[in-house]
Amino acid sequence: MGTLTTVFLAFGLAADAFAAAITSGIKIKSLRVNHALVIATFFGGFQAFMPLIGWLIGHSFKDLISEVDHWLAFGLLAFVGYRMIYESIHTEPTKKERDPLNIYILLTLSIATSIDALVIGISFGFLESYIATLVVVIGITTFILAFTGVFIGNKCGGLFSNKVEIAGGLILIGIGTKILVEHLSHSP
Repeated sequence: MGTLTTVFLAFGLAADAFAAAITSGIKIKSLRVNHALVIATFFGGFQAFMPLIGWLIGHSFKDLISEVDHWLAFGLLAFVGYRMIYESIHTEPTKKERDPLNIYILLTLSIATSIDALVIGISFGFLESYIATLVVVIGITTFILAFTGVFIGNKCGGLFSNKVEIAGGLILIGIGTKILVEHLSHSP
């Protein structure tokens, strides 16, 4: 996988964490740098760890599905991308105020925003992609975007969160399409 594709994938996967960080920033009244660091560390750590777990799962089963791995990768990426777009349009904001610095809320948000990274990791396990670089780029990108998102949310409110998730979904669908087209064009 090329550098540009890796970066786009990282941004696509980080989009929902960025949106959640914006929402967290809205809810924190007296924001300090350490608040943003905690949130970004949770989001970045889970976004980096989940594709590694997924890759290990996918890598274990790749021999069983080697004939359709490109279709599976396309399907998983397209599904996750579509789900991100759908949820950004159809999800209503929660009425109940929650403390985004509460450890249980942080764990729940971190897991929820990184499930798509787990699925992507599975698809890359099928494709024999090199996972170490991908994990590092996803983790760092998510950390930076989440850290920034907390401050954006605190200052600007929720103007961008839905648009970010839509863009992330479109990026994932585009990467899935690219994988499928490349494989089909190189097939005998």
